[in-house]
Amino acid sequence: MEYVIILVVLLIILLAVLKANKKDASIDLNKLVEYLGGKDNIIQTESKLSRFIVTLKDVKKADKDAIQKLGAKGIVEINNQLKIILGSESKQLKKYIDELK
Repeated sequence: MEYVIILVVLLIILLAVLKANKKDASIDLNKLVEYLGGKDNIIQTESKLSRFIVTLKDVKKADKDAIQKLGAKGIVEINNQLKIILGSESKQLKKYIDELK
């Protein structure tokens, strides 16, 4: 009987942790587009595993600090490209931006 109670408590804790992680993983896509300098600043997008790669007209318009605070795990700037580590949401973001254009 004690083992059943312990198992139930552990299951409840596990479900609570998984639910909390899902909320944290959600990124406001509208804000992210805004922080990239708006949809008109975005030339091309790519999604590779957990990375979202975006080519911008003017990289100076992108607010990298705000993108980081929004949930990006890392940002690398190379020329007019930003490689943003977003996790599983990179494909969703690419699809969202492609639909905006």
